[in-house]
Amino acid sequence: MDIQYELRVAARALARHGLVHAYGHVSRRLDAESFLVCAARPMALLESGEAGVVVPVAGALPGGVLGEVRIHQQIYARRQDVCAVARTMPPALMALGTARRTPRPRHGFGSYFGQGTPLWDNPQLLRDDTAARALAEALGEESAIVMRGNGAVVAADSLMKAVVLTWYLEDSARVELAVLGAGLDQESAILDQDECSRRATTDGKIFERMWDYLTAGDPER
Repeated sequence: MDIQYELRVAARALARHGLVHAYGHVSRRLDAESFLVCAARPMALLESGEAGVVVPVAGALPGGVLGEVRIHQQIYARRQDVCAVARTMPPALMALGTARRTPRPRHGFGSYFGQGTPLWDNPQLLRDDTAARALAEALGEESAIVMRGNGAVVAADSLMKAVVLTWYLEDSARVELAVLGAGLDQESAILDQDECSRRATTDGKIFERMWDYLTAGDPER
Protein backbone atom coordinates (compact mmCIF):
# COMPACT_ATOMS: atom_id res chain seq x y z
CA MET A 1 0.00 0.00 0.00
CA ASP A 2 1.27 3.48 -0.89
CA ILE A 3 2.42 5.15 2.34
CA GLN A 4 1.04 8.59 1.50
CA TYR A 5 -2.34 7.07 0.69
CA GLU A 6 -2.33 4.91 3.84
CA LEU A 7 -1.50 7.94 5.98
CA ARG A 8 -4.39 9.99 4.58
CA VAL A 9 -6.83 7.12 5.07
CA ALA A 10 -5.65 6.69 8.67
CA ALA A 11 -5.91 10.41 9.38
CA ARG A 12 -9.43 10.72 7.99
CA ALA A 13 -10.55 7.59 9.87
CA LEU A 14 -9.46 9.15 13.17
CA ALA A 15 -11.40 12.28 12.29
CA ARG A 16 -14.50 10.46 11.01
CA HIS A 17 -14.89 8.63 14.33
CA GLY A 18 -14.44 11.70 16.53
CA LEU A 19 -10.97 10.82 17.80
CA VAL A 20 -9.52 14.12 16.55
CA HIS A 21 -11.02 17.45 15.51
CA ALA A 22 -9.10 20.57 14.48
CA TYR A 23 -6.08 19.23 16.36
CA GLY A 24 -4.15 15.99 16.16
CA HIS A 25 -1.70 14.29 13.85
CA VAL A 26 -0.60 10.83 12.77
CA SER A 27 2.67 9.57 11.33
CA ARG A 28 4.26 6.51 9.78
CA ARG A 29 7.93 5.51 9.96
CA LEU A 30 9.77 5.42 6.63
CA ASP A 31 13.12 4.07 7.85
CA ALA A 32 15.50 4.38 10.81
CA GLU A 33 16.14 8.06 10.08
CA SER A 34 12.78 9.47 8.96
CA PHE A 35 8.99 9.32 9.12
CA LEU A 36 6.01 10.77 7.28
CA VAL A 37 3.53 12.98 9.14
CA CYS A 38 0.17 14.16 7.80
CA ALA A 39 -0.21 17.72 6.58
CA ALA A 40 -0.59 20.31 9.34
CA ARG A 41 -4.31 20.92 9.16
CA PRO A 42 -7.51 19.25 10.41
CA MET A 43 -7.27 15.62 9.38
CA ALA A 44 -10.88 15.45 8.21
CA LEU A 45 -10.01 18.05 5.58
CA LEU A 46 -7.10 16.19 3.99
CA GLU A 47 -7.79 15.93 0.30
CA SER A 48 -7.19 13.02 -2.06
CA GLY A 49 -3.57 13.03 -3.10
CA GLU A 50 -2.51 15.56 -0.44
CA ALA A 51 1.04 14.76 0.63
CA GLY A 52 2.38 14.44 4.12
CA VAL A 53 5.76 15.79 5.15
CA VAL A 54 8.96 13.80 5.65
CA VAL A 55 10.45 14.52 9.10
CA PRO A 56 13.85 13.42 10.41
CA VAL A 57 13.87 11.28 13.55
CA ALA A 58 16.74 13.45 14.84
CA GLY A 59 17.08 17.15 14.18
CA ALA A 60 14.95 20.22 13.63
CA LEU A 61 11.39 19.96 12.41
CA PRO A 62 10.87 21.03 8.78
CA GLY A 63 9.08 24.31 8.20
CA GLY A 64 5.31 24.15 8.61
CA VAL A 65 5.37 20.98 10.74
CA LEU A 66 3.45 21.24 14.02
CA GLY A 67 5.51 21.62 17.19
CA GLU A 68 4.12 18.55 18.93
CA VAL A 69 5.43 16.34 16.13
CA ARG A 70 8.52 16.31 18.35
CA ILE A 71 6.62 13.66 20.32
CA HIS A 72 6.73 11.40 17.27
CA GLN A 73 10.46 12.06 16.87
CA GLN A 74 11.24 11.10 20.43
CA ILE A 75 9.18 7.91 20.31
CA TYR A 76 10.71 6.75 17.03
CA ALA A 77 14.17 7.47 18.39
CA ARG A 78 13.59 5.24 21.43
CA ARG A 79 11.38 2.50 20.02
CA GLN A 80 12.61 0.59 16.98
CA ASP A 81 9.44 -1.52 17.20
CA VAL A 82 7.21 1.50 16.59
CA CYS A 83 6.21 2.19 12.98
CA ALA A 84 3.27 4.56 13.58
CA VAL A 85 2.27 7.21 16.12
CA ALA A 86 -1.14 8.87 16.59
CA ARG A 87 -1.63 12.03 18.66
CA THR A 88 -5.36 12.36 19.26
CA MET A 89 -8.08 14.05 21.33
CA PRO A 90 -10.70 11.37 22.14
CA PRO A 91 -13.52 13.01 24.15
CA ALA A 92 -14.24 10.32 26.76
CA LEU A 93 -10.53 9.88 27.38
CA MET A 94 -10.13 13.65 27.72
CA ALA A 95 -12.84 13.73 30.39
CA LEU A 96 -11.37 10.78 32.28
CA GLY A 97 -7.88 12.24 32.13
CA THR A 98 -8.96 15.44 33.87
CA ALA A 99 -9.56 13.29 36.95
CA ARG A 100 -6.04 11.84 36.63
CA ARG A 101 -7.60 8.51 35.69
CA THR A 102 -6.82 6.16 32.84
CA PRO A 103 -9.09 3.34 31.65
CA ARG A 104 -8.82 0.06 33.52
CA PRO A 105 -9.15 -3.26 31.65
CA ARG A 106 -12.84 -3.86 32.25
CA HIS A 107 -13.70 -5.31 28.82
CA GLY A 108 -12.08 -6.91 25.80
CA PHE A 109 -10.79 -3.78 24.13
CA GLY A 110 -9.23 -2.63 27.39
CA SER A 111 -7.15 -5.82 27.52
CA TYR A 112 -4.90 -4.51 24.75
CA PHE A 113 -3.44 -2.02 27.23
CA GLY A 114 -2.62 -4.55 29.92
CA GLN A 115 -3.21 -3.32 33.43
CA GLY A 116 -3.71 0.24 32.24
CA THR A 117 -1.99 3.06 30.38
CA PRO A 118 0.43 5.47 32.06
CA LEU A 119 -0.71 9.04 32.78
CA TRP A 120 1.16 12.15 31.66
CA ASP A 121 0.09 14.48 34.45
CA ASN A 122 0.53 17.77 32.64
CA PRO A 123 -2.08 19.57 30.49
CA GLN A 124 0.43 21.74 28.60
CA LEU A 125 1.28 21.36 24.92
CA LEU A 126 4.60 19.62 24.28
CA ARG A 127 6.39 21.93 21.89
CA ASP A 128 10.01 21.54 22.94
CA ASP A 129 12.39 18.60 22.84
CA THR A 130 12.72 18.34 26.62
CA ALA A 131 9.00 17.87 27.19
CA ALA A 132 8.60 15.52 24.22
CA ARG A 133 11.53 13.43 25.43
CA ALA A 134 10.03 13.19 28.92
CA LEU A 135 6.69 11.99 27.52
CA ALA A 136 8.41 9.35 25.36
CA GLU A 137 10.27 8.13 28.44
CA ALA A 138 7.00 8.01 30.40
CA LEU A 139 5.42 5.97 27.60
CA GLY A 140 8.26 3.46 27.92
CA GLU A 141 7.40 0.17 26.23
CA GLU A 142 3.63 0.70 26.46
CA SER A 143 1.37 1.20 23.46
CA ALA A 144 -0.40 4.31 24.77
CA ILE A 145 -0.18 7.16 27.24
CA VAL A 146 -3.04 9.36 28.45
CA MET A 147 -2.33 13.09 28.75
CA ARG A 148 -4.24 14.86 31.52
CA GLY A 149 -6.91 16.97 29.85
CA ASN A 150 -4.96 16.80 26.61
CA GLY A 151 -5.79 13.58 24.79
CA ALA A 152 -3.48 10.67 24.15
CA VAL A 153 -0.57 9.29 22.20
CA VAL A 154 -0.67 5.77 20.75
CA ALA A 155 2.36 3.96 19.33
CA ALA A 156 2.14 0.76 17.29
CA ASP A 157 3.95 -1.37 14.73
CA SER A 158 1.59 -0.28 11.91
CA LEU A 159 -0.73 2.56 11.01
CA MET A 160 -3.64 0.14 11.10
CA LYS A 161 -2.88 -0.80 14.70
CA ALA A 162 -2.27 2.80 15.77
CA VAL A 163 -5.73 3.78 14.51
CA VAL A 164 -7.48 0.70 15.91
CA LEU A 165 -5.77 0.97 19.30
CA THR A 166 -6.80 4.62 19.52
CA TRP A 167 -10.42 3.54 19.02
CA TYR A 168 -9.98 0.75 21.60
CA LEU A 169 -8.54 3.23 24.10
CA GLU A 170 -11.45 5.63 23.65
CA ASP A 171 -13.97 2.79 24.00
CA SER A 172 -12.21 1.74 27.22
CA ALA A 173 -12.61 5.30 28.51
CA ARG A 174 -16.29 5.25 27.54
CA VAL A 175 -16.82 2.05 29.54
CA GLU A 176 -14.83 3.45 32.48
CA LEU A 177 -16.98 6.58 32.60
CA ALA A 178 -20.17 4.52 32.31
CA VAL A 179 -19.14 2.27 35.20
CA LEU A 180 -18.13 5.21 37.39
CA GLY A 181 -21.29 7.13 36.48
CA ALA A 182 -23.45 4.17 37.47
CA GLY A 183 -21.65 3.85 40.80
CA LEU A 184 -20.48 0.33 39.91
CA ASP A 185 -16.74 0.81 40.36
CA GLN A 186 -16.50 -1.78 43.15
CA GLU A 187 -18.77 -4.31 41.45
CA SER A 188 -17.24 -4.05 37.98
CA ALA A 189 -14.74 -6.82 37.24
CA ILE A 190 -11.17 -5.95 36.24
CA LEU A 191 -9.30 -8.30 33.92
CA ASP A 192 -6.16 -9.66 35.54
CA GLN A 193 -2.83 -9.93 33.74
CA ASP A 194 -3.47 -13.45 32.48
CA GLU A 195 -6.95 -12.55 31.24
CA CYS A 196 -5.54 -9.52 29.43
CA SER A 197 -2.80 -11.58 27.78
CA ARG A 198 -5.26 -14.19 26.55
CA ARG A 199 -7.92 -11.70 25.41
CA ALA A 200 -5.62 -9.25 23.59
CA THR A 201 -5.37 -11.47 20.53
CA THR A 202 -4.48 -10.58 16.96
CA ASP A 203 -6.08 -13.77 15.59
CA GLY A 204 -9.25 -13.76 13.53
CA LYS A 205 -8.29 -10.56 11.70
CA ILE A 206 -9.15 -8.56 14.81
CA PHE A 207 -7.28 -5.45 13.71
CA GLU A 208 -8.05 -5.84 10.03
CA ARG A 209 -11.81 -5.99 10.58
CA MET A 210 -11.81 -2.91 12.79
CA TRP A 211 -9.61 -1.09 10.27
CA ASP A 212 -12.15 -1.90 7.54
CA TYR A 213 -14.94 -0.54 9.75
CA LEU A 214 -13.07 2.64 10.69
CA THR A 215 -11.96 3.43 7.14
CA ALA A 216 -15.25 2.58 5.40
CA GLY A 217 -16.55 5.49 3.35
CA ASP A 218 -13.14 7.08 2.83
CA PRO A 219 -13.11 8.98 -0.49
CA GLU A 220 -9.91 7.27 -1.64
CA ARG A 221 -10.85 3.70 -0.76
